[in-house]
Amino acid sequence: MDFFLSNIDVFVTAIWQTLFMVFVSMVVAGIIGLALGIALYITRPGNLLSNRTVFTVLNVIVNIIRPIPFVIFITAINPLTTKVVGTTIGPSAAAFALSLAASFAVSRIVEQSLVGIEPGVIEAARAVGAGPWRIIVTILIPEGLGPLILGYSFIFVGIVDMSAQAGIIGGGGLGDFAVAYGSQRYNWPVVYITVATIVVLVQLGQFLGNYLARKALRR
Repeated sequence: MDFFLSNIDVFVTAIWQTLFMVFVSMVVAGIIGLALGIALYITRPGNLLSNRTVFTVLNVIVNIIRPIPFVIFITAINPLTTKVVGTTIGPSAAAFALSLAASFAVSRIVEQSLVGIEPGVIEAARAVGAGPWRIIVTILIPEGLGPLILGYSFIFVGIVDMSAQAGIIGGGGLGDFAVAYGSQRYNWPVVYITVATIVVLVQLGQFLGNYLARKALRR
């Protein structure tokens, strides 16, 4: 415990690094994943902008990339990360990889949330002359908001988990702190404190997500 207290500044920095990675990834993946998920939904056969070719290509890309373990994914895109960020280590590089990986997971959650919308609502809008983009903005997103928020809460938990994995291979944050100051030095209290901190972050995010989802579903 004395060792932990003597390195409390490093621990606080690790927390901020994790929050930075998670925040950037949630925003970027939220935007990209939302757009990709909507594209998957509207291009499905029989939907608003039905296009079997586009849907098949997007579907295959998501199915290929989404299951790749993050530790392998972040290593595989090192050349791209270097070109975009300028380095493959540190929170910024990890946030870039996290954003890309999470985008494909978000896209599938968005698609599944939209598929659950009652088709009659969309058909009624089309019957009164609403165009595809108006339907997307005024019907699809509002109607799917509750499930989308719950899905984003799930992604938040996943991103926190992936940020810890990124720390193991030079991404910084709580994962790096747990390894460098905990397990590598056989200082298990440091590991347990780090785990407890991650659990608290996840619980706070999940609580906020559940609260916002309930508000959306009651509107």
